[in-house]
Amino acid sequence: MTIDSSFWPTPRAAYVHVPFCRHRCGYCNFSVIAGRDDLIGRFIAAVDRELSLLECPEIDTLFIGGGTPTHLPTAELSKLLSLLQRRFRFVEGIEWSVEANPEDIDSEKLDLLVEFGVNRISLGVQSFQSEKLKLLQRGHRRSEAMQAIASSAARIENVSIDLIFAAPGETVEGWRDDLRTALGLPIKHLSAYALTFEKGTSFWSRRMHGKLNSLDENSELEMYELTRQITRDHHFKHYEISNFAFDGYESQHNIRYWEGRGWFAAGPGAARFVAGRREVNHRSPTTYLSRIESGRSPNAESELITPIQYARERAAFGIRMLRGIDLTQLSIETEIDLWARCDSAITRSLEMDLIERIGDRLRLTEKGILFADTVASDLLS
Repeated sequence: MTIDSSFWPTPRAAYVHVPFCRHRCGYCNFSVIAGRDDLIGRFIAAVDRELSLLECPEIDTLFIGGGTPTHLPTAELSKLLSLLQRRFRFVEGIEWSVEANPEDIDSEKLDLLVEFGVNRISLGVQSFQSEKLKLLQRGHRRSEAMQAIASSAARIENVSIDLIFAAPGETVEGWRDDLRTALGLPIKHLSAYALTFEKGTSFWSRRMHGKLNSLDENSELEMYELTRQITRDHHFKHYEISNFAFDGYESQHNIRYWEGRGWFAAGPGAARFVAGRREVNHRSPTTYLSRIESGRSPNAESELITPIQYARERAAFGIRMLRGIDLTQLSIETEIDLWARCDSAITRSLEMDLIERIGDRLRLTEKGILFADTVASDLLS
């Protein structure tokens, strides 16, 4: 069946993946390369070449992630930011986010980000606990993280941080201290993730060989509930399973993902969704570079999804947002009757008290928040 191009959303978001880091942390499963800063110049040229295939689209969110974008020397970071301003048309009020690590943030780089108009910074803090930072193989200390947050907030109003909980040997009290420390600092957004052991990482290998143990499920659940309680006490809104923010500071870029609105992407391992096609670039930075430089596509995966897939995915990702989904509106937008298509999944989740229906809207219950992956998986199947 031929699908009219007007069926698919026009992407208004873009993601650029910068793979360079000082070192690879043991839990990291992203496309990262350490000790190869000699490739930075080629990388910037490759991203420019990849984006040159676009016709300078208009966007309202731009996210530069990694890796560590701020690992780039100031001159190279300036070149990257400049080419992005050439390759995209920024709407007024664009949300422009850049990821950074505390040890890479200094006044020179903050000046540069502000000069280019970056208005949101996401700091990979992960913890304020010395032993936990050492376990996670992070390159900063508690004091550096606190200073990075303070320095960033003095120049860029919208500061977000990432924290990891349920690390091996972590206690609930230790996690409580991380949360209280974070929420006592000038941040507007918090992403809190339970540590996962991804295949291919050194943490996965160490666990398989009995050298590292995952935290028990009950402790992980207690830490998650504590996160919800303490963020609520500090007037942060829990707006997505792992994300909390002051009202008005929700990640507009990530909401584009969860709503399935379409997005452009460039760089190694970057995934895009444009005109109904989902594509993922080669994860290996060197493979990505060689393919771009030889005039070949950087894609490692390409899939044309069906309208039914698209509709189900929008429901599954959308249900992770605590405001829920308007299934009637979603059915109109996708031209798929999701009430009928997902009837058994919806009935099952309602009977298990995992979701509730309010008019045309479905949303997770308090119990359902703890089983969001189950609800989402059911909507997909």
